[in-house]
Amino acid sequence: FNQAAKFKYMFGGKAETPVVIRAMVGAGFRAAAQHSQMLTPLFVHIPGLKVVCPSNAYDAKGLLIQSIRDNDPVIFCEHKNLYGLETDVPEDSYAIPFGEANVVREGKDCTIVTYGMMVHRAMDAAAALAKNGTECEVIDLRTLSPIDMDTVIDSVENTGRLVCVDEANPRCSIAGDVSSVVAQECFKKLKGPIQMVTAPHTPVPFSPVLEDLYIPSADAIAAAVKKTMSN
Repeated sequence: FNQAAKFKYMFGGKAETPVVIRAMVGAGFRAAAQHSQMLTPLFVHIPGLKVVCPSNAYDAKGLLIQSIRDNDPVIFCEHKNLYGLETDVPEDSYAIPFGEANVVREGKDCTIVTYGMMVHRAMDAAAALAKNGTECEVIDLRTLSPIDMDTVIDSVENTGRLVCVDEANPRCSIAGDVSSVVAQECFKKLKGPIQMVTAPHTPVPFSPVLEDLYIPSADAIAAAVKKTMSN
């Protein structure tokens, strides 16, 4: 996929590589270190490669159809723990454009940005926080390259706070990338420090107990929201 992403540029725009690579990602499946890593940041780092990571079956169908129609190479990341999630999916064909995030929950107090399985953890955290009067806006990025920073920036300008959630390791992560852009574009609008909730910078443990602690939890997300709200 690294070479495929370069062809258009190496041959003056005359070569196309319409290929879709489906890749299983993510921890929580008791598959140990080599089969549980969240490799999305590695893929995003390659110019010319489009990276998709849906959070549900409806988006997966629409984004997969869009991927097949696209003339560029696409890495289609599928979180293993989402395969059993039931979602209403129409039988008709439909495509979801790349680079369009989805605001899955509206709120005025804090913006939570994430993707993949972490969308569900973020929604659980937002529901728990709402019981105490904190309304979080949850944004599902859906595609990571291209990425919809406009939706993120618009939300942060309204809430003044940002929590980035990423199952990947913290170094050079999607969470770190989004945080840096928001810090540059929305600095004067921020009411509290940006928070990142990620996996630790270690391999995924094989021990079920340690693996559960490794994956960012709804409680950790809620704690990050409370931390930025307290400033």
